[in-house]
Amino acid sequence: MISLRPAREDDEAALAKLDERTWTPDASPAPPPPAGTPFFGDGTRPGDVIVAEHDGVVCGYVRLGEGFGIPAHRHVVVVDGLAVDPDRRRLGIARQLVEAAVAEARRRGARKVTLRVLGPNAGARRVYERCGFAVEGVLRGEFRIDGTDVDDILMARSLA
Repeated sequence: MISLRPAREDDEAALAKLDERTWTPDASPAPPPPAGTPFFGDGTRPGDVIVAEHDGVVCGYVRLGEGFGIPAHRHVVVVDGLAVDPDRRRLGIARQLVEAAVAEARRRGARKVTLRVLGPNAGARRVYERCGFAVEGVLRGEFRIDGTDVDDILMARSLA
């Protein structure tokens, strides 16, 4: 059974481990997190993370952010991260997490939810599209990963 809930401080180790297990160059242009990197901190608080559990085990999360942090952008919530345990993919967990993020953004009074996804990450792009996100822009060759130019795709869903 899959359940969703707000993150707690005691999820720290499980979420950090999940980040280590799910990092790929298709998901992030940043280098992989070194073992032992804390999950919370650097602007990530438990209140901005929704956790998925499968049979009582943390198996995914979605992290929300505020974007630019200026008054003119307060109506926008940003999906800053999405991860699902590779052993538990294709169970609908990512879709449930994205829909929960949209519901939380709506609860916060947002009028729009945005995100960025790398061009090669076709699985994530499909999930976002199925959840009502549309491409708003493409930054062609924004990243150079393993000698290849990679597009940064900007997607959004209006809540207005």
